[in-house]
Amino acid sequence: QVNFVVCQLFALLAAIWFRTYLHSSKTSPFIRHVVATLLGLYLALFCFGWYALHFVIQSGISYYIMIIIGVENMHKYCFVFALGYLTVCQITRVYIFDYGQYSADFSGPMMIITQKITSLAFEIRDGMFRKNEDLTPSQRCLAVRRMPSLLEYLSYNCNFMGILAGPLCSYKDYITFIEGRSYQLQQSEANGKEDTKYEQTDPSPNIAVAQKLLICGLSLLFHVTITKTLPVEYNIDDHFRATASWPVRFFYLYVSLMAARPKYYFAWTLADAINNAAGFGFRGYDKNGVTRWDLISNLRIQQIEFSTSFKMFLDNWNIQTALWLKRVCYERATFSPTIQTFILSAIWHGVYPGYYLTFLTGVLMTLAARAIRNNIRHYFVESPAVKLCYDFITWMATQLAISYTVVPFVLLSVKPSFTFYSSCYFCLHIASILVLLVFPLKRTQKGSKKHESVQPLWSKKLEEENLLQKNSYSTTNNSFGQKQEITCRYQALKQ
Repeated sequence: QVNFVVCQLFALLAAIWFRTYLHSSKTSPFIRHVVATLLGLYLALFCFGWYALHFVIQSGISYYIMIIIGVENMHKYCFVFALGYLTVCQITRVYIFDYGQYSADFSGPMMIITQKITSLAFEIRDGMFRKNEDLTPSQRCLAVRRMPSLLEYLSYNCNFMGILAGPLCSYKDYITFIEGRSYQLQQSEANGKEDTKYEQTDPSPNIAVAQKLLICGLSLLFHVTITKTLPVEYNIDDHFRATASWPVRFFYLYVSLMAARPKYYFAWTLADAINNAAGFGFRGYDKNGVTRWDLISNLRIQQIEFSTSFKMFLDNWNIQTALWLKRVCYERATFSPTIQTFILSAIWHGVYPGYYLTFLTGVLMTLAARAIRNNIRHYFVESPAVKLCYDFITWMATQLAISYTVVPFVLLSVKPSFTFYSSCYFCLHIASILVLLVFPLKRTQKGSKKHESVQPLWSKKLEEENLLQKNSYSTTNNSFGQKQEITCRYQALKQ
């Protein structure tokens, strides 16, 4: 863990140097690719020793599969191989080396590389095999129209900015950043014209990086001082369960799981700051003309802590992973997309039984929350006072449901997880099943206007932001492709 933090701090300094001395205006994309890759592999070797070879092996074999299989079926083979290789590594680490340990291990970076391998395989197939009219707007904008070179592929998977903690980014976003075309596209989109001339000056990420480093410091301080005093394991303590009242137990459940989140805030926000310091992550300007550096941000802390629905929490927690699950599974599933997506999420996270208990419980919670929302919410949105009361109740219910769901994710093993759930008499499991039996679960087509019409204003705004995030801010290598990408995004923004 110390190696991990030291390497990330070194990566932050390297990112500043990379942006200053290897800026795209001064250096060729080839040099930027080579330096980013070599620095990434060096950090991985320093942090994980020779286990870092797994990163090169997984990426190399996946690239070989892409070349020999062809664009029609490579997405299937890459998906099965990358996820299978990750699972084998997780099994050996967990059941042979250090079961139950929270040490930073090489399977963490492999999880991010697996996301990159699989998402890029689908994006190449979308761009080089499927017909344009068969793609969704987001798939059309993310589609990759040419096969990447081996250097570009390794740079995308193993660059120093994201090899240790991510986050996932689209291939086209990364290539656009390396080639120095991200700001150019942002300006063209903002003006709504394809050939607008302007002064090409990069916006500074310094303020965004400073703000994120401050969040990192506060999260680390909270984790060191508070988290240790509120262990999640105390929820299954025999004396606590025997003596504490139900309100006290549920309150401790909430605060103990809330206290467990700052370590993720620290790791993901630091990773985001590293990318920003290198000049990666610019997402245009807001309505006040302030720069936005959240293209690849992985969380929104305020929306997480004040989420009023299960979906709102999931949409703002580990954002890039949620987008990956949506792109490679939910949008492409032929049946039960919600269940398939949760199962894939569980497999990707690892082989601890607690992960599967959490995500299977999450399926119930998600479907029940969706049923309640579709059948009840519209009765409470007319009056501001009533809606405020409704939002407060749903906030409490959401935070309790999230905490109840993720306890096995922290406890990892079957016995302590069932000890916790049995001590609560599986109350929220039973409640979710009753909700699904009482309320009809409306079938809505993905992206339909009917489904959008029942969403609150804040949810629509968040989805618009997610649309901006999942749509790549990049261009193709020829001028026609560049104009097509700009037009595609500008139409998406207008929609």
